[in-house]
Amino acid sequence: MKKLSQDQILKFLLYSGAVYFFGVAIAHAIGSKIPGLFVYYNVPSYPYQDRIISFLTLGWAGLFFLTARRMDPVYIKLILIIGLAAIIALVVNTSITDFKYLDSSISGSEFNWIIGALIFYWLGLVMHSRHFVFKNN
Repeated sequence: MKKLSQDQILKFLLYSGAVYFFGVAIAHAIGSKIPGLFVYYNVPSYPYQDRIISFLTLGWAGLFFLTARRMDPVYIKLILIIGLAAIIALVVNTSITDFKYLDSSISGSEFNWIIGALIFYWLGLVMHSRHFVFKNN
């Protein structure tokens, strides 16, 4: 059995990210609150908010797709940096938001599995992109 290279795994992860963010964009565009595609899937939102998120995540999908195609170390570093910033923002937002104020049946801990999955994915990107990030040019 042929062993996958770090490049092949990273490319797969990047294409997977592009597909995921495209799915997030579609789900938000049509207002379908699917857990995983909506981090805060049971929090009330307005359609205009979902549409804004849909075109922002479409940009993320494009960035991931372009990066998978070109495998440019600058784009890979950018994805790692903005990915970390996004994860930190999600953790902070989830911990400081009083979800009970929005709906008494919502607990912030409900979203930890989604954030955990995003952290796991980001760590996979970090692990399989080290040779790009630390490459001497």
